[in-house]
Amino acid sequence: MSGANSRRSERRAHEQSGRASDGREASMTGGAGEHQWWKDAVVYQVYPQSFQDSDGDGVGDLQGVIDRVDYIDDLGVDAVWLNPVYESPQHDNGYDISDYRAIDDRYGNMADWERLRDELHERDVRLIMDLVVNHTSDQHEWFQRSRREEGAYADYYHWVEGSPDERPNNWESAFGGPAWSWDDEREAWYLHLFDESQPDLNWRNPEVRAAVREMMQWWLDRGIDGFRMDVINFISKPAGYPDGAPELGMSGAEHFFNGPRVHEYLSELCEEVLADDEILAVGETPGVSVDDAKRYVGRDGDGLSMVFQFEHVTFDHGDSKWDAGDPDLVEFKQILAKWQTGLADDGWNSLYLNNHDQPRALSRFGNDEEYRRKSAKLLGTLTHTLGGTPFVFQGEALGMTNAPFESRDAIRDVEALNYVESAVDDPDGHADSYADVREAIETVSRDNARTPMQWSDDEHAGFTDGEPWIDVNPNYETVNLERARSDPDSVFHYYRELIDLRERDVLVDGDFELLAPDHPSLFAYTRTLEREDENPERALVVLNFDDEPTAFAVPDGVTVDGLELALTNDDAPVVPGRSLDLGPWEARVYLTSRPTTARTADQPDQ
Repeated sequence: MSGANSRRSERRAHEQSGRASDGREASMTGGAGEHQWWKDAVVYQVYPQSFQDSDGDGVGDLQGVIDRVDYIDDLGVDAVWLNPVYESPQHDNGYDISDYRAIDDRYGNMADWERLRDELHERDVRLIMDLVVNHTSDQHEWFQRSRREEGAYADYYHWVEGSPDERPNNWESAFGGPAWSWDDEREAWYLHLFDESQPDLNWRNPEVRAAVREMMQWWLDRGIDGFRMDVINFISKPAGYPDGAPELGMSGAEHFFNGPRVHEYLSELCEEVLADDEILAVGETPGVSVDDAKRYVGRDGDGLSMVFQFEHVTFDHGDSKWDAGDPDLVEFKQILAKWQTGLADDGWNSLYLNNHDQPRALSRFGNDEEYRRKSAKLLGTLTHTLGGTPFVFQGEALGMTNAPFESRDAIRDVEALNYVESAVDDPDGHADSYADVREAIETVSRDNARTPMQWSDDEHAGFTDGEPWIDVNPNYETVNLERARSDPDSVFHYYRELIDLRERDVLVDGDFELLAPDHPSLFAYTRTLEREDENPERALVVLNFDDEPTAFAVPDGVTVDGLELALTNDDAPVVPGRSLDLGPWEARVYLTSRPTTARTADQPDQ
């Protein structure tokens, strides 16, 4: 048994013991204070198209993931979230599914998928499948039969008859342009909140809901451990399709973000398919508030395990995501603190800064040049010491950064391509050439997260023997796993320690309190876990989001006695005083006394 596997087994035993150390009851029935496996877990996200290519066609595949399972195991995570590998024409990188029960040829076949499942389960790592049920591909059999108006399939999607010259309403697609397209075969409009090749399913039709439930149960019967459900709060649209308010940004959003029957649909789904608390059910829910999230999560809500909210990664956007500014730490802290306290007693947080839809957090929130390694470690420290379940995106644990996209020919993401087309090619666009929008692409494009995983300094970063489907980030020669493994002070080894640190109950269950909320460069907070007949378990986390040294005076109400350094990315004192002097991008985690080994000082960044 590997060291990481052993650690996972210990965590599992700890979970099943009822967390007896603080007297809480282990339960699989949900509710505040009860511990399902995913509350103690760290989840690793695999974007298979960019993870590892095993056959030289330039596209990552399932066999490639299998070939790298030992890396996932060595990192020490508890579960893998696998982005879509279903059959798809790939207009939106697999989020346009044409057959829910088939594996796309570019990734392999069902036998490959079964081997991956077994390889993960043998290592005590669970498998979470990504799922898109707000929409399908227009190549899906359901849509093909719906456009021909075949029996019950006629009402599987949102169709509106009328003139081809007049759309049903002013709703806009998330990818830009109108959310309605005319279908010549049916001679009607169909709704697509994303690309025109992704028609929205009509969840008002009970047969659609039944078909979705049947398909999800089919996957659960094959041994998966849960689902991440794409834009699941978009599934309900109001009858009559009223116009939206354009001044709200994405016109129509107020009608389909948390639509009129969404809780009815999700409650039904959770009750019929996802009632077992061993199943991790994560809902991606753009535009939700804390109160919205409470309605989706737990037995008092619809039954989801947690949601992915976006407020902390979109707060600095202007009129659109392409107008992103420089993040303000004070606002960033306020948002995260609001979610920490808001879901403390009724819900559960997902913790992430990176995923396949976001630029690299290191380039956005950190310093990806002079302090690349230190700021990468600092950001990881943040997501692993807050309350909730941490999600680690591939490459995050290596300190991967945003990439240069020198020309529009380097872009692959449909959302980014649509933006460039509307900005440059449209007569009403605001840009004269690609050079005018390049900075926006390199700052926030989803392609930043989708460049190939950097395994080594071999050609194409060891990702493929062929020509990669998207260019490798040029910094792969210095930022790669092979180099990180040989450096005990690398981001990779630091992440392994962070994941080990999640064994401390206070980092899972402790109450959160934000310190120095108005400080422009320090993010500091405490976690406190009360115990029956014992002193509370405490944590103090201090993070310096700045290129300059910063002093922090610990507030009088915070007890530092009994705290010892558990983890740092610098050379910090083992015992904290009332005044802490932090270096640039320094992160410190102090915990109540327990045998532990603090890290040594960071090596010079490169």
